[in-house]
Amino acid sequence: MDPVLSQPFSLFDLSTVGLFGADTQQSKVAPSCAAARPVLTLRGEQISQPEVFLDVVERLTVIIAANGTPMKTDIQGEIRLKSFFPGCSEMRIGLVEEFCVGKTELRGYGTAVRVDECSFHSSVKLDEFECSRILRVSPSQGELTLMQYQLADDIPAALPFHLFPTIRHDSCGRVQVYLKLRCDLLPKSHAVHIHIHLPVPKTTLSFSQELSSPEQTAILQPTTKSIEWIVPRIQGGTQLSAMFKLEVPGLTQAGLRELGPVNLSFEMPAHTCSGLQIRFLRFTGPQPTLPHRWVRYVTHSESYVVRLNAG
Repeated sequence: MDPVLSQPFSLFDLSTVGLFGADTQQSKVAPSCAAARPVLTLRGEQISQPEVFLDVVERLTVIIAANGTPMKTDIQGEIRLKSFFPGCSEMRIGLVEEFCVGKTELRGYGTAVRVDECSFHSSVKLDEFECSRILRVSPSQGELTLMQYQLADDIPAALPFHLFPTIRHDSCGRVQVYLKLRCDLLPKSHAVHIHIHLPVPKTTLSFSQELSSPEQTAILQPTTKSIEWIVPRIQGGTQLSAMFKLEVPGLTQAGLRELGPVNLSFEMPAHTCSGLQIRFLRFTGPQPTLPHRWVRYVTHSESYVVRLNAG
């Protein structure tokens, strides 16, 4: 191919910005990303349709023993408010009425949503929280963490994933690892971006795989000596499996103990492990134009570890 001489870059060229990521100087140094649009608008820019996002985000930490018994469960959650609505008056956010802090008696007639502790932003008014579980806030344009909460060792629902490992090995250095992954979410729920990280003995030379569905992938990382099993999506109430056959010359008991533990990372959209839900999101007082209101739920895995009994 013939070489092409590029034009010298100048900051003055940033004024000629193309439409929708056209080939301009700015597209070479600052590629567009729709998911990372700024919260604050540029000076003089008008918002065509104001929006308000209320996100309930939870991070799950779990340690499961080799016999399948949970040793540690912890939920760290927060309620985030993202406002693209300039000049917003007071907003009222209603949590479920059964929400309680600490091991107190049930509120209402439904199943209690309990957390061990919670804290609020200094701008949140709590005069209606004790009796009605309502948060009042007058947010400015931008992002604000309204509430943070924690629940440890007593989550109300079943764990989202259970892993059933079977490990066999022989004196010739052949190791067979069979993993069955069961998703215990409700059938209407699902998880995405599931990554299963399995450390293997450092002397592993090669491996072969048998996966239960074609959309799954698995590779052996030579630098970290680990198997990365990737599942794009799994529906609640279903299970997947994988068979890995390793060639480990000179395998010893010490080398066998290098197998595991398994670490899972995943994301569960429209799902909270604590059961926390938003009852309503309302504005008080006259508004020039009501914004679109969106309430979103998501749970991420902070650390989800399953120990193996490889001996």
